[in-house]
Amino acid sequence: MDSLLKMGGCVASRLYDAMGLKSRPQSESMSKSKHDHADGGYTTTGEPVAVAVDQSYISWLRERPSALSSFNRMINVAKGKQIVVFLDYDGTLSPIVSDPECAFMSDQMRAAVRDVSNCFPTAIISGRSREKVYDFVKLDGVYYSGSHGMDTIGPAQKNNNYDKNYQKRSFDNEGREFIVFQPAQDFLPAVKKMLTEVKERTQNIPGVAIEDNRFCLSVHYRHVKDEDYGRLEEQVNLMLADHADFHLTRGKKVLEIRPSIKWNKGDALKYLLETLGFHDSGDVFPIYIGDDKTDEDAFKVLRERGEGYPIIVSSAPRDTVALYSLHNPSEVQLFLTRLSKWGSDNAATTHRQ
Repeated sequence: MDSLLKMGGCVASRLYDAMGLKSRPQSESMSKSKHDHADGGYTTTGEPVAVAVDQSYISWLRERPSALSSFNRMINVAKGKQIVVFLDYDGTLSPIVSDPECAFMSDQMRAAVRDVSNCFPTAIISGRSREKVYDFVKLDGVYYSGSHGMDTIGPAQKNNNYDKNYQKRSFDNEGREFIVFQPAQDFLPAVKKMLTEVKERTQNIPGVAIEDNRFCLSVHYRHVKDEDYGRLEEQVNLMLADHADFHLTRGKKVLEIRPSIKWNKGDALKYLLETLGFHDSGDVFPIYIGDDKTDEDAFKVLRERGEGYPIIVSSAPRDTVALYSLHNPSEVQLFLTRLSKWGSDNAATTHRQ
């Protein structure tokens, strides 16, 4: 038994090293493991813990090292360039929860995002509606892009290369001007029709939750019984068969119904970079942090540009083109806090809008 305990302690220690964390005394780590893992990998105090450690995750971390332990090396590459921060919401700024209407971010996370946005241009790109993300975040110094990038509010740059028919000027409560870009605007009537239809088709399947994200629809099935899932997927596919201009994508316990246009989170990232004045600029350094499959489109854009850092949030091995990783939203908060501190200490590289 002692040898097994020692082996477990060694594995946990190696994990903490890979994640850039200090390893705890073995007795403390084991006692916490009995009580603190129900919330998906971080304690009520927000401190990351090792969960179900296995060799495959340790090997995966070697390929995608912790952005916390690699922070100094990462930031050295960014020196002299304008950092721009892009963030997903669910699973990145807030934990994944059973009720999507209750995915609230903590006050500490909100403060971390606010501090980063005070140092660097910052945008949140989410699959949710833009209005809903704003209601969760409640920060005015941040740009928002909802519906997987199909509804973006960005800087009021006078000229850009995007279709003016899908752009309109808007003003916030303080009179600041912005541009709202909605490339899927023509699909809005069809989305509204499908919202009614999908509710009717799934109303007799217990546990289904339909979320209207304006330019796309989310069919949440986290509370659907396994034996009912096949019927749910069948009903969604039958509906899509009558709507050739839409397609289905999958997320974490959710089916996403989206317009079939070439537009995703990666395109939203490129749009925001251009409207911020960094089109084809070698002086920009984008950082994108996300946990979902849809964030891979943005990761690919950064890899293709050959600049910036795509950072995945994951507590388990998974296929990704990200270069670095963070374990959970608690580590995202730590990273943002560290980034804003560096930004405030190096004011020459902060906001340039």
